[in-house]
Amino acid sequence: MDRTELADFLRRARTRLAPSDVGLNTGPRRRTPGLRREEVAQLTGMSTDYYTRLEQRRGSHPSRQMLAALARALRLTDVERDHLFHLAGQEPPRPGGSSDHVRPGLLLILDRLHDLPASVLSDWGQMLAQNTMSVALTGDHVGANMIRRWFIVPGARDLAPTENHEEHARAHVASLRAVTAARPDDPGPAALVAELRAASNEFEELWESHDVVVRRPSPKRFLHPMVGVLDLDCEVLLSDGHSQQLVVHSARPGTETYQRLELLRVVGLQDLTPSS
Repeated sequence: MDRTELADFLRRARTRLAPSDVGLNTGPRRRTPGLRREEVAQLTGMSTDYYTRLEQRRGSHPSRQMLAALARALRLTDVERDHLFHLAGQEPPRPGGSSDHVRPGLLLILDRLHDLPASVLSDWGQMLAQNTMSVALTGDHVGANMIRRWFIVPGARDLAPTENHEEHARAHVASLRAVTAARPDDPGPAALVAELRAASNEFEELWESHDVVVRRPSPKRFLHPMVGVLDLDCEVLLSDGHSQQLVVHSARPGTETYQRLELLRVVGLQDLTPSS
């Protein structure tokens, strides 16, 4: 691990970004350009103290997950991401397999969709990035696998009407089946299938049916605990190679759902639960 070069690279990557580049409010005029250290820490989910120590050449070896989060937060290109991994003494992600690195251009689009729930997922269900509206709609799930959550995490289906559960389950399994066939040597999807076949009878039964589909644009209903029922249109934009998906939910103007989505945008992530 080259602490000196890593610190310099992180500092330069941070100072070239404006808060608006990553979906943050600019706020008062700043004395120095770029993001603050605490803002990078917020975007990556690490403590400000830990990130500060990395820039001061005092940090411990960051994990691969931490490096991937830094690459997303700092909007690094594929080449810059690989350089970051090398400076930290880690091998970059292998080409040809699943990648949790989201291209800066895709993240820029995500940040500009400030009034619509939008997220970036891998083709096998890994949540790679969410904007604030997406977090307000479904919760913060960056780093989690949404197919795994659906089948084995209690409460993961609460936002979907009961009558839609079977349809969603079938779509999840059929989409995962298509991915594993397309990339049989990719360890990520294969490990997920093995885990779910062992942990969920429902998944095993659907897997044996051998349905194959890919995610398509479709209406989707959410049962949100704060604003109520939301009937949203779902658009899916595919990246090059179709390994990542930008998923955008919207409501038709003039509808009750449109008004409720506006309410969700206003209240955002506020906790409106009355205090005891």
